[in-house]
Amino acid sequence: MTMKINRNDPCWCKSGKKYKTCHQAFDEKIALAAAKGHIVPPRSIIKNAEQIAGIRESCKINIAVLDYIEEHIHVGMNTAEIDKIVYDMTTRMGGIPAPLHYQGYPYSVCTSVNEQVCHGFPSEKVVLQDGDIINVDVSTILNGYFSDSSRMFCIGEVSPEKKKLVQVTKECVELGLQEVKPWGFLGDMGQAVHDHAFANGYTVVREIGGHGVGLEFHEEPWVGYNSKRGQEMLMVPGMIFTIEPMVNMGKADIYVDDENDWEVYTEDGKPSAQWEIMVLVTEDGHEVLCW
Repeated sequence: MTMKINRNDPCWCKSGKKYKTCHQAFDEKIALAAAKGHIVPPRSIIKNAEQIAGIRESCKINIAVLDYIEEHIHVGMNTAEIDKIVYDMTTRMGGIPAPLHYQGYPYSVCTSVNEQVCHGFPSEKVVLQDGDIINVDVSTILNGYFSDSSRMFCIGEVSPEKKKLVQVTKECVELGLQEVKPWGFLGDMGQAVHDHAFANGYTVVREIGGHGVGLEFHEEPWVGYNSKRGQEMLMVPGMIFTIEPMVNMGKADIYVDDENDWEVYTEDGKPSAQWEIMVLVTEDGHEVLCW
């Protein structure tokens, strides 16, 4: 149970402010939403100003790494080269690649090509070909703070069908972002993503979604994109989570590689695309921290 805090006690968020001027009104809104049966966020995932500042610094590295890759990725490059770039740049800037050794993951980045949905292993044997699409998913730890984002890249001359998949998936993220506002629901965002994907003839992966992030690599909440408006967790100021739908050209069904238990593929072998941004819920809307 949460201990009762008196109005003049220091706030639980460790801001140094008195509870009455910091999170008392916030907690009263949370209690009201919970009484109505809504899913509400635990205090552990609400970030204070100091934590948000640290997370922003981590995001600067993540963005810089992806910016560099965007400038240098090309036909004939193997994905092991991308892994080396991510490791070298991240460590040179004082960070740690968050995926490296996370639950046994052996690389610094995920590189998912064409029908790979996510968690693709970098390899010297995977050479980028004209017409490929690839998701590069970068995550960084800096001074204990986590950042996470990914981008799609079209390699050489890509077919109109693949280009449309990549563009529509980006639009899904942008439309979902428009729904991120305090005291709304994650389902508002999820339905916007889902509806746009399906309107374009695509499907959205059900089993894998976004997540809270910042103080840990993966925090509450789990963020799905086959949800309904007015459902899922209440979005409140201080929450940080990713929007990262995996949109398939064909069916939503996926499978995990039996040998490494990491790489995820579309069941029907058709391409998949994903963009990932990291979003802070603010008092009056949202702020994109990482892209």
